[in-house]
Amino acid sequence: MNTATKLSGFALGLAAVFGTAYGVGHLAGPVTPAADTRHDSAGTHSDDSHDGGGQATATDHLPGGLLVSDQGYTLQPVAAPTGEFAFRITGPDGAPVTRYDVAHDKRMHLIVARRDLSGFRHVHPELDADGTWRVDSPLDGPGVWRAFADFTPSGGEALTLGVDVTVPGALAPRPLPAPATSTTVDGYTVTLGGTPQPGRTSTLTLTISRDGKPVTDLEPYLGAYGHLVALRQGDLAYLHVHPEGVPGDGRTPAGPAVSFAAEVPSTGAYRLYLDFRHGGAVHTAEFTVVAGDTAAAPTAAATPTATAPAAPTPTADAGHGAPGHGHS
Repeated sequence: MNTATKLSGFALGLAAVFGTAYGVGHLAGPVTPAADTRHDSAGTHSDDSHDGGGQATATDHLPGGLLVSDQGYTLQPVAAPTGEFAFRITGPDGAPVTRYDVAHDKRMHLIVARRDLSGFRHVHPELDADGTWRVDSPLDGPGVWRAFADFTPSGGEALTLGVDVTVPGALAPRPLPAPATSTTVDGYTVTLGGTPQPGRTSTLTLTISRDGKPVTDLEPYLGAYGHLVALRQGDLAYLHVHPEGVPGDGRTPAGPAVSFAAEVPSTGAYRLYLDFRHGGAVHTAEFTVVAGDTAAAPTAAATPTATAPAAPTPTADAGHGAPGHGHS
């Protein structure tokens, strides 16, 4: 994407969110498809989607990732060996989709986040001939996770589907960190400038330094100098934006600042995840921001503290390091 993706036009009302109880590596029940809706090219619903009576459908204007099924496409986790996560996307004909367009250098982006936003992973599965996507499990530890499949079926429009996945074990929810304008990760300091405003475009600029010196040689990652995912606390509404410019175009600087144009759908607390590559490795910087009324401060996670039920044959922890900082 050569220009920043602008996500706009979301309403506050939410349709029913479809999910599935899933012990890692084992599907616990069938996925019920949602009503067909339309998306624009950014993976959000277009403003002109209506039912036959000329009224907007219930799922119009929703952020990405709130539905397990949309436009006839459904995200279905499937049984997998220990240490692996697998899923399929079925199409309007009910068959697994096997053809995808490349977007940001990949045919599939899988993002997972624990429901209390204390863990985050962005990985890229491999596609089997039968339409099954497989990847080393990105689910780092017990809890309820939201898995987002971000993809474009060949000949179709960009979609982001989401489903809940449960890793058995003792749940210890963590409160969302307080808002801050600076964070450190892997020896890098990342500073956030700008504040998201509900219903209108805001510029968010993230500036990267190391050992007190600005980083001016960021390396391309998935066709850009940075990728930003925002998740809304509570329902984990998914917003995926990209910076302006293209690495190597002679005009786009390789740091230290990477700017994004984004529009959040509502007042509330959001968790931002910036992926950037430097020194041959991908790093993830995380921030909490509050859009709109500053009284909408982060709240403690609502994840229950009871022990999750054991799955028949749970998949073991994939062992990909501390939650929130792994990539594939």
